[in-house]
Amino acid sequence: MDRLPDALEFNLALPSDNAQVVFGARKMLGQMGVDETGQFLVAGAVSELSTNIIRYGGHGTISLKIIREGEKIGFEVIARDQGPGIADIDQAMTESHSTGKGLGLGLPSVKRIMDEFEIQSAPGRGTRIRAVKWKAST
Repeated sequence: MDRLPDALEFNLALPSDNAQVVFGARKMLGQMGVDETGQFLVAGAVSELSTNIIRYGGHGTISLKIIREGEKIGFEVIARDQGPGIADIDQAMTESHSTGKGLGLGLPSVKRIMDEFEIQSAPGRGTRIRAVKWKAST
């Protein structure tokens, strides 16, 4: 199978677009040497961000990138949309809170899975989330 580049960007608008993002994430994580369990876990977080863009933002982008910081190697995800934004970020980050029909586990679970998590959003201004998972040293 061909090697993917160290950075990919996906335009999201349809639910089927999510499959490409998840595939790309798993492939990049595998190239980094992340085991299958780690690939599924992080790809699940990426899928949650992708689904949220489509469900709440209507359309947007997800960027996936292999990053390096000294000896560390990591997987960076940046999710962006120009949707309605999040009125109360603290509430959105509370377990079991959902503005839709979900269980309200989405963003809090992404934060738990990833090592770094930053969210910027405001009503009418869309949402930007940056999350990083660092590969454990072997």
